[in-house]
Amino acid sequence: MLFSCVTASVGDSSCDRSVATVRRVEPTLLLASNRGPVSHADGPEGTPPALRGGGGLVPALSGVAGTENALWVCAALTDADRRAARRSPRRLDAGGAPTAVRMLDIDPVVFDRAYNAVANSTLWFVAHLLYATPAAPVFDARFRRAWADYRAYDEAFAEALAEEAAPGATVLVQDYHLSLTPRQLRDRRPDLRIGHFSHTPWAPPEYFCLLPDDVGREVLEGLLGADAVGFLSRRWAECFTACCEQVLGAERVEGGVRHEGRTTRVDVHGLGVDAGELRARAAQADVQARVAALRELVGDRQLLLRVDRTELSKNIVRGLLAYRELLRTRPQWRGRVVHLALAYPSRHDLPSYREYTAAVQRTAREINDEFGAPGWQPVVLEVRDDYARSLASYAVADVLLVNPLRDGMNLVAKEGPVLSERGLGLVLSREAGAADELGDDALLVNPFDVTQTAEALHTALEMPAAERALRSRRLAAAATALPPTTWLQAQRAALG
Repeated sequence: MLFSCVTASVGDSSCDRSVATVRRVEPTLLLASNRGPVSHADGPEGTPPALRGGGGLVPALSGVAGTENALWVCAALTDADRRAARRSPRRLDAGGAPTAVRMLDIDPVVFDRAYNAVANSTLWFVAHLLYATPAAPVFDARFRRAWADYRAYDEAFAEALAEEAAPGATVLVQDYHLSLTPRQLRDRRPDLRIGHFSHTPWAPPEYFCLLPDDVGREVLEGLLGADAVGFLSRRWAECFTACCEQVLGAERVEGGVRHEGRTTRVDVHGLGVDAGELRARAAQADVQARVAALRELVGDRQLLLRVDRTELSKNIVRGLLAYRELLRTRPQWRGRVVHLALAYPSRHDLPSYREYTAAVQRTAREINDEFGAPGWQPVVLEVRDDYARSLASYAVADVLLVNPLRDGMNLVAKEGPVLSERGLGLVLSREAGAADELGDDALLVNPFDVTQTAEALHTALEMPAAERALRSRRLAAAATALPPTTWLQAQRAALG
């Protein structure tokens, strides 16, 4: 059974009739994403209090979704989430979130296969071109079972959205976890205005076609069930359109794609940061305490910073290797720079991610063993989640390294210049979506080229203060030009 009875319809005689008493006015704006605006942790006597959810999508949507009758549909991610969802099947205590929340209690086995085996081990790998193709992927009977669960997971969202939405409501479906939901929802509720937004890159056709033929078609047809699909970069939108042409035989038309008698708009909606909200959070006491501690750590040296999840596409190991090459080839920087690498744990349910985290730790240790001296630790690596420390580090840093192999956008590259106190040099991968907007004032690099990255680090470190400050101001202006409110409004406007 995909759902427990608490997520069944109000009329289901097998469920508690009291569910009907919490029926609310049908929402006219619905958001759907794997991770929601709240999470839960066990509190006293087993009561899971509502906490603000994590992940980059949550703050982007939370600040703009509370202006009307809106509902956020998300999945229960933990046992504590599931217990909370069972107690409040239709509306959670949202813990201060700006919208009503419905959290889906999806069978844990179905969730694990959909989330880990398909979304994060297959679709994410295809989008970011991560496969070492001599050995992977392998699409066998085990994958087919996982794919069936991914389809069921998306179906659960489609069922909930169809049940909740007011006639003609707007539904904004987010990201690769829910690629099939637009078509599944349209089959149930053709009256709805449905949008889908991809926060990841999109693969070119020759790489997308690593997927089994029927799976690739199902993904594309699922997305084309929307009235409009959106991407963070023109590059990703072009890749998607090319896949529709090659895999489905769809027709490219002005502004979109036509397939099986329907036209779906294909749009680009850049996403920046909310400068006011970010600076207000950075001004709080916990952040300022960390600023003081970081200044003491760095002393009179320059600070080279990176802030990432230990995610394969973030390219942390090559970034460390570039720093090592900088120290080897430019010995004048030894003792004069500290590399602070904030690498937050990510997806440790997957062996490849655990192995990658270990490789990051091993590389940092090797650099410290080779170059460390009394009073100077070349690399300070922290593999723990500390958002306040991240914000503090932006204020203190001289150079920010953002070198993903591929990234839908990368908001770290935008947050850094906004919070910089005296000007920040940005070394940025040309394969990040953020390069579209920040490329003129960043130092762009090929993320696979360690030597080029090392040279860019040298250039950024030796850049005159006035030039660095000027570039940083322009980067901050570009980073805040498309705040989350504008981004969400653009998605809605695309639906007419």
